[in-house]
Amino acid sequence: MVTYADRPWLKHYPAGVPASLKPYPDMTVPDYLRATAQRVPKNRTALVTSVRLPVLGHRAYEMTFHELDKLSDALAAGLIDLGLEKGQTVVLCMPNTANFIIAYYGILKAGGVVCALNPSYPAKKLAKLADQADAVMVITLTNLYSTFKEIQHTTQVQRIIVSNIKEYFHKFVRIAFTRTQEKPGGHFLEKIEVGDYWLQDVLKKYRKKKPEVDISPDDIAFMQYTGGTTGEPKAVMASHRALCASTKQIEGWIDVDWPKGAMPPTEKRVVLAMLPMFHIYGLIVLVHQATNAGWKIILVPDPRDMNHVVDLIDTYKPNITLGVPMMFHAIGNHPRMMNGEVNMKSSKITICGAAPLHPSITEAMRKTGTEVREGYGLSEVPAGNHANPLIGVPNRDYSVGIPMIDVDCRIMDLEAGTTEMPVGEPGEIILNAPNLMSGYYKQPEETANVLREYEGKMWVYTGDIGYMDEDGYFYIVDRKKDMALIGGFNVYPGPVENVLKTHPDVADAGVWHIPHPRVEGQEALQAWIVGKPGSNLKKGDLINHCKPYMAGYEIPRRFVFCEELPYSDAGKLLRRNLPEITGSRRRRDKSDNKPAEAGV
Repeated sequence: MVTYADRPWLKHYPAGVPASLKPYPDMTVPDYLRATAQRVPKNRTALVTSVRLPVLGHRAYEMTFHELDKLSDALAAGLIDLGLEKGQTVVLCMPNTANFIIAYYGILKAGGVVCALNPSYPAKKLAKLADQADAVMVITLTNLYSTFKEIQHTTQVQRIIVSNIKEYFHKFVRIAFTRTQEKPGGHFLEKIEVGDYWLQDVLKKYRKKKPEVDISPDDIAFMQYTGGTTGEPKAVMASHRALCASTKQIEGWIDVDWPKGAMPPTEKRVVLAMLPMFHIYGLIVLVHQATNAGWKIILVPDPRDMNHVVDLIDTYKPNITLGVPMMFHAIGNHPRMMNGEVNMKSSKITICGAAPLHPSITEAMRKTGTEVREGYGLSEVPAGNHANPLIGVPNRDYSVGIPMIDVDCRIMDLEAGTTEMPVGEPGEIILNAPNLMSGYYKQPEETANVLREYEGKMWVYTGDIGYMDEDGYFYIVDRKKDMALIGGFNVYPGPVENVLKTHPDVADAGVWHIPHPRVEGQEALQAWIVGKPGSNLKKGDLINHCKPYMAGYEIPRRFVFCEELPYSDAGKLLRRNLPEITGSRRRRDKSDNKPAEAGV
């Protein structure tokens, strides 16, 4: 009888993938960028920002690794001169742009801690998260400057560094953007307040300067907000050591013995960057690995513009494509893919994570010429820990794959979490790896609940319910935490319910996820609403009520109006029973015939 201690997954490692990479080097995140900048030719392209113009076609701005290293050095020196102290937190709030990556490495080189936030968050949420992280500076784009000025007085932020998205566009694109999109899109900013700085002014003033600060591998590098059993945001702290270990694990995992001619050499590989870099998945698996290996990154600021994404695929023929199921669903069903005008044959490493991958999406992507491999990761073990092998076998449907290099995994009982479940039976997934988080920022009790000792080692108790088969493949069947996955983002019902309950006509509210009506294997958010006597609630009223408090993907777009919600004897809302509310207790909003989708 196979056991977890047997590590049966090792026999499925492709040729070239080692069972272990120990000992891991004592390095910091900026060390990878510096090493690559010194190793590759000075003209090696790191970042590409490409836009198609009428008549002229694609016009791209390219930045080399050498330039990225120098610009981030300059920003780091400037941040230190502007008062940033080692260990202090800087909020980085931008989409996928060259500006983001310069700022990311600049903050780290200055000894700061990066707290990357989703630029689609409303002002109140940005204020709450920035304040909880004790952020002292913000680096953002011009279209968000007024938002951060509005909330600055409620936070500890002392100064804001602002950049225009057009700064790293090709000159022709920059001209066109200035004339047609800058003002309508809210990017035009005539001046900033005293005490704040333009990014370009800082880079110019500190050009050719380097930061003078000692950074240790055990220093905290990054904070990623996530939720717990209550859904209240917690900042996961990841050290340089953990992030560097994760980078090495991913490097080892993809360094398989590719068949001759199947994959370009490392220095010629191209990665499509449509995953948001403000999330740990896009940051570690994409940015860190590309910087470490010397890949060319094709930046995608807005992955919702699928016409642009497919156009970039057609133009640059990426070898590595990382995404979430909704992205691959959109690519596989894009007209230019379906009619064969564009294909994904160049993409030999196509990895999907953050939400379950339905076989229909896998099959649609196969028709484009690529095999999507499902993986599994979480912020508390940044970033990936399981994946389907890249070569030799097709993706195993419904499985998140096998533990990656130096990742140990167990399935534990759901009550105490101290007894291993028999192989094949479900329980809570726990993980031991060299890239565990350091803890939740200023939340020792929550940290102790998740980081626990077992068999003399520290493990992360994931809250995910799954099982392992006899081959060592793992399957996630449920979530211990009341959490929905909407477009690859975690959404916790509690905070959404709290916002809905503040509406003057809402007596009670419950939120749960349902199967997406149009995309197989995906989830949609639905709310069950009990109105106050005499109220006439409408879907649109509730959506508008939520907008100031939540990102678009957190807002329910489907509503059931009913007389009461199910509660346990202890007074706990039975969210999993919400979908059973039908018949006389259910009244749908008549305007909800074609529910709108939340922007992600």
